[in-house]
Amino acid sequence: MSDKRTLIAAIADEDTTTGLLLAGVGQITPETQDKNFYVYHEGKSTREQITEAFDNFTSKRDDIAILLINQHIAELIRSHVDNFTDAFPAILEIPSKDHPYDPEKDSVLKRVRRLFGE
Repeated sequence: MSDKRTLIAAIADEDTTTGLLLAGVGQITPETQDKNFYVYHEGKSTREQITEAFDNFTSKRDDIAILLINQHIAELIRSHVDNFTDAFPAILEIPSKDHPYDPEKDSVLKRVRRLFGE
């Protein structure tokens, strides 16, 4: 594990992102102005923008330890989320205010169930 991996990143709707930023999760890298969060706007954000943010947090940055993503957003890029197998960053799907959590869709829980033969 790298000592650099100290940040939590988020790909989330505006309400979730606001809550995370108020909790102190937000970080803007001084040199490059890179943010560790991406705000999803329903009807405005494209699948390509979400994929780009996901790839940035999972492949290009080496300071992200955990990626929080709203489950309804993860559904838009499900193939990317399911195909990500690296240990870091850990990807956690979380609910949002308007979209409840469905454990049947969570890629981590699917892997755990396969591991235990369920």
